[in-house]
Amino acid sequence: MRTDPAKTGRQPGAVTAGDAERRGGRQSLWRRWRAWLPFVVKPLRRGIVILIVLLIVEYLVVPELVGASRDLYLLGRVDAFWLAAGVILEAGSLFCYGLLTQAMLPPGAHNPGLSRLFRIDLAAAAVAHVIPAGTLGSAAVGYNLFTAEGIKGRDAAVMMAAKGLGSTVVLNVLLWLSLVISVPLAGFHPIYVTVAITSAVLMFAVAALAFGFIRGVGRASRIVHFVGDRTPGLSGDRLEQALLDAAASLSAIARDRRTLVMSLTWATLNWLLDAASLWCFVAAFGRFVNPVELFAAYGIANVAGALPLTPAGLGVVDSLAPLLLVSFGVTRSVATLGVLGWRLVNFWLPIPAGAIAYVSLKVPRGEPPADEPP
Repeated sequence: MRTDPAKTGRQPGAVTAGDAERRGGRQSLWRRWRAWLPFVVKPLRRGIVILIVLLIVEYLVVPELVGASRDLYLLGRVDAFWLAAGVILEAGSLFCYGLLTQAMLPPGAHNPGLSRLFRIDLAAAAVAHVIPAGTLGSAAVGYNLFTAEGIKGRDAAVMMAAKGLGSTVVLNVLLWLSLVISVPLAGFHPIYVTVAITSAVLMFAVAALAFGFIRGVGRASRIVHFVGDRTPGLSGDRLEQALLDAAASLSAIARDRRTLVMSLTWATLNWLLDAASLWCFVAAFGRFVNPVELFAAYGIANVAGALPLTPAGLGVVDSLAPLLLVSFGVTRSVATLGVLGWRLVNFWLPIPAGAIAYVSLKVPRGEPPADEPP
């Protein structure tokens, strides 16, 4: 039943004191919820991450470890030559990443030397290996260490962003090539479709985000600010400017043939030597895998491990890589022990090595004696 405004004396659209009070109450309640929201969301987010990690450990890592414990007799027949080769190749992979850092420093930027750049990358990798979504934490540590070495903040941010984007593109290109080549060699695997779609979606998302904030789209800019404002040592404005400068830097590198060739070379060698290290650890247990097929398994595991669920793909890479190697004809025992040995030097060894590198960077350099010229 409708009320006649003429009888009530209330004009259409008028706000009564009761309406204003109820609206004020709702606004006050919303303010209280907004004040408490950060205290609820942060523990909830951490709880979800911990739950995901526990599920990965329970259903993926533990079965692999149990299976490996039954095959420990293979350790008595391991080939020490291939083990040593795997360690050397992994060290070479890390060294190439330091060369990539040096190659992607903007022209005219301060260069503290390859040794210190290598140690900064190692320290940042150690951080990425101990916290979920470690890329953000390692970016903050790397930025602080680079600027402490005399590299301007803008130059450090541009180099780090361009290096991360470029290295990711190189891995995806190598993965696609290995998948195309491995189909006639080992046949088609259903997981190829999933990986191809996932890789394409991720690359499209990155490209769309980059295009969006370069063109000034508000939503893309808000996403960048959201990530930057929640990263220690960074800010939304700084991250957005760094990505803009990184896009300009990548464009300049594409025009500079020498820098482009050097950057692509070191990025490619970084991934190929890491995969070669895995090949050596599998060979140490007597199984020589087709390199193309092994890189397909390696690339798929690393793309899956790049999702920010666990530190540096812990549990994801360790369980997915053996399963993929088994699909290529490697026995489960050899695949499991080979991957576990490779992850020992690929994932675990950089943590103490990065801590030592961090300490060495923080120790003041020796001052020249008073009677000698500086």
